[in-house]
Amino acid sequence: MDRKVRVRFAPSPTGPLHMGGVRTALYNYLFAKKHNGDFLLRIEDTDQTRLVPGAEEFIVESLKWCGLVPDEGHGFGGDFGPYKQSERKEQDIYRKYAEQLIETGHAYYAFDTPEELDQMRENLKAAGVAAPQYNHITRTTMKNSISLSSEEVEKRLANGDPYVIRIRIPRNEEIKFKDMIRGWVMVQSTNLDDKVLYKSDGMPTYHLANIVDDYLMNISHVIRGEEWLPSAPLHVLLYQVLGWEDKMPQFAHLPLILKPDGNGKLSKRDGDRLGFPVFPIEWKDPETGEISSGYREKGYFPEAFVNILAFLGWNPGTSQELFSMEELIETFTIERVGKAGAKYDPDKARWFNQQYLRGTKNEELAKQLQPRALEMNLSEANNLEFLAGVCGMMKERATFLNDILSEGIYFFEQPSEYDDKTYRKKWKEETPALMREWKEVLNQLNDFSASSIESTFKSFLEEKNVGLGAALPNFRLMVTGLGMGPSMFEIAALLGKEETIDRMEKALKKL
Repeated sequence: MDRKVRVRFAPSPTGPLHMGGVRTALYNYLFAKKHNGDFLLRIEDTDQTRLVPGAEEFIVESLKWCGLVPDEGHGFGGDFGPYKQSERKEQDIYRKYAEQLIETGHAYYAFDTPEELDQMRENLKAAGVAAPQYNHITRTTMKNSISLSSEEVEKRLANGDPYVIRIRIPRNEEIKFKDMIRGWVMVQSTNLDDKVLYKSDGMPTYHLANIVDDYLMNISHVIRGEEWLPSAPLHVLLYQVLGWEDKMPQFAHLPLILKPDGNGKLSKRDGDRLGFPVFPIEWKDPETGEISSGYREKGYFPEAFVNILAFLGWNPGTSQELFSMEELIETFTIERVGKAGAKYDPDKARWFNQQYLRGTKNEELAKQLQPRALEMNLSEANNLEFLAGVCGMMKERATFLNDILSEGIYFFEQPSEYDDKTYRKKWKEETPALMREWKEVLNQLNDFSASSIESTFKSFLEEKNVGLGAALPNFRLMVTGLGMGPSMFEIAALLGKEETIDRMEKALKKL
């Protein structure tokens, strides 16, 4: 690549950032890092009517949680700012380019009222046109600087009549560009409409602002969602008519993320319906107060979430499934991103999290779990060594960090009830006497380590001529209240002699 790689993630703060948006950010980030380039964050807030309070902060917090920290951009500094389009508009960055297009004949003023536009569409529908457009045919019948005399145009401008600036799409031209994922894309200009570039409120539309910003920020590659593919020919045309063809970035349009149980794009409703988050972090709707769950709050590791997203559209060409960020950067190529939509699999997402949970050191898990343990007022919540011991025993059985506490609550609380199935199946007439004797043996033990308890237990059973199945489930039932779980000898060792004996005495009275 002969120019420095500079990519941007450019979301609109019109609502919470969807996981599809995070995947776009991820692929941009991986591409930039792979080629020693820059990853920018730009806030595209040209549509001021649809802005949602808190959405901008949500974008930044989501990226930080995922470890996708921009090299420059809104909230991160840099030499090409401001990185927010409303702030760029205040500096009047866009107007001159809209006017340049008018001067060169590639754009025009349009004075049509909303009512006149509606009427034009109604007339076209009545005439059997399925998709009415403001284009090379209809522009001649509307009120604009092509159909009106120059005197009339000057008069309207002097009077301060509201207007928009529209691009003048040429007739019968072939617009083509090479997409890094889809190959050559070709469109006949006759099929395009004269899109608005500059609005009556003085704001540029997405189309103009996007091109101007990418040009001024030296963006080398535009990696974005498939939904922008229909706009790409217009953007290519804008580079041509502005005289910037030599600085035009390469385009890559990413496939959609599809719902798990059918066709169509994954939406928030699918997540609500099937019980999984579609947002990286929790979102509270500022209008309704409705809370939408996030991967962070559901207990997903950010690394697992990133790993899940990486595979939604890309594959490494090997059987490897678990990647660190460093490995993703090293392995990722745009060439291995597919064209077809990728189905989201919630079960696979949980599997990814499980793998990261198992692969994390017990001490690290204990630190992450401690705030929740303190919040729950659990005994030993301040004891990181104890928490690490619990994590070591429970992480193979857990999918999420909080499962360790919910399913291993018996480490922190004595059982108040006992598993009925185990009791009915295993607790026999002779059990209380056997367990009393075993309690006394434990009481005499000086070395209360798991290995010592286990060897002593086996010797005790041999001496009593009793099978493991008759004694071990009852020992577990008395100490944990459950019929199944991790190694009973490790549990007893972690709880300590005093606590284990105390639980056994209470169980003997209750059972």
